[in-house]
Amino acid sequence: MNRNDLQKLSKPELIELVLKMQRPGKTSRTSSRPPSSDKKARRQSARPGGAKPGHKGHSRDLAENPDERVDHRPDECPHCKAALDLGLASEVAGEYDEIDLPELAPVVRRHRRWSVICPHCGKRVKAPLPEAACGSPFGPRLNGLVVYLKTFQSVSFARLEQMFDDVFGLKLSQGALANMLRRSHRPFTKQKRRITGHLRRAGMVASDETGIRIEGLNGYHWVFLSENAIVHEPRLSRAAQVVRDVMGGHRPQIWLSDGYCGQMNHGRHHQTCLAHLARDVAYGLEASDDDLPFHLKIWLDSVFRLAHDIGTYAMSTLKAKKRELDNNLAEILNANPVCEVAEKLRAKFARASPRLLTFLDFPGQVEVTNNACERALRPAVIQRKVTNGFRSMWAAEGDCAVRTVTDTAKLKGQTPFQTITQILT
Repeated sequence: MNRNDLQKLSKPELIELVLKMQRPGKTSRTSSRPPSSDKKARRQSARPGGAKPGHKGHSRDLAENPDERVDHRPDECPHCKAALDLGLASEVAGEYDEIDLPELAPVVRRHRRWSVICPHCGKRVKAPLPEAACGSPFGPRLNGLVVYLKTFQSVSFARLEQMFDDVFGLKLSQGALANMLRRSHRPFTKQKRRITGHLRRAGMVASDETGIRIEGLNGYHWVFLSENAIVHEPRLSRAAQVVRDVMGGHRPQIWLSDGYCGQMNHGRHHQTCLAHLARDVAYGLEASDDDLPFHLKIWLDSVFRLAHDIGTYAMSTLKAKKRELDNNLAEILNANPVCEVAEKLRAKFARASPRLLTFLDFPGQVEVTNNACERALRPAVIQRKVTNGFRSMWAAEGDCAVRTVTDTAKLKGQTPFQTITQILT
């Protein structure tokens, strides 16, 4: 904006422009921006690292079943220099674990196919072709390690090639690693179809999405979460059609999401994530002098307390509290803010007001925040920052298939590597 543009502004417009320039920038605490985008504190004002004074130290727990025990006995008394026999009564004075890895080397199993001459007909008979000769020479544990490092540790093909050479002495080209990864995705894709079937029968579903790069284009990594299924889906679209495709016509009783329109109207009832609104209120408290953000914060605090203790109330009490909260919110939203930030906040709450207290109609069946979906998306976000996306759609689809199977198994206590090796074996 140049001088001529500024001269054309009215006095109220100039005041609003100056106030807007003085407002603080948004952070992860006051918006949906990731914590990595926040400005780091200066070294002079940053808190020192390490344990604080008076902190009680902790040590590693001893292994329950050590592979080997080594006993150390004294053979001479340090006081009188007398020899100490092994038969003397003794007791354990201390135990210490030494932990190391075995020598890392690939196990190569050579399959030899023999043939013999039949003594009756004189024909040469070959042994049946072994399974190892019909496909890849790489076994399931090697495949599992490649899938785990690529998917969950975001290791590039170039670094994987170097790691296998340096650590295992195994020569693997980047093309071989890519082919191995693509073959390994097939059983996960099959399992993903089964898990998606569970999602399509769920009574409560939560959804969220984040941006990714696929084949150089802007795409989206979607996640859908129910009580016993977590489904990841890569798409080049953020539209509501993605939800309809994944759900296959199923309309659950309750749907939980943020306020994005593409994730609305997919369930019979909808609960809007209150954590997103709480961050907007936090920004309003910093950027506005209006009373509206303060009143909304008090209202949200009472809703969060009620959600935390919801199991202690009778249904009739919850209905009465819902009426009270609805009336309080309507009274707050009747205000006429003079600040642009407060007015946008009021409008956002007004649009979402029919979907803010749905959890009170279904106690214990739905959360008030979409944090579970955000936690499920966080590894994919980290991978996006490290690798800058996927070069091909098959890689994105395979990655989501692996995450679908491992995240669903994690609900039952399995680690991702355990699940990967189990599926590939």
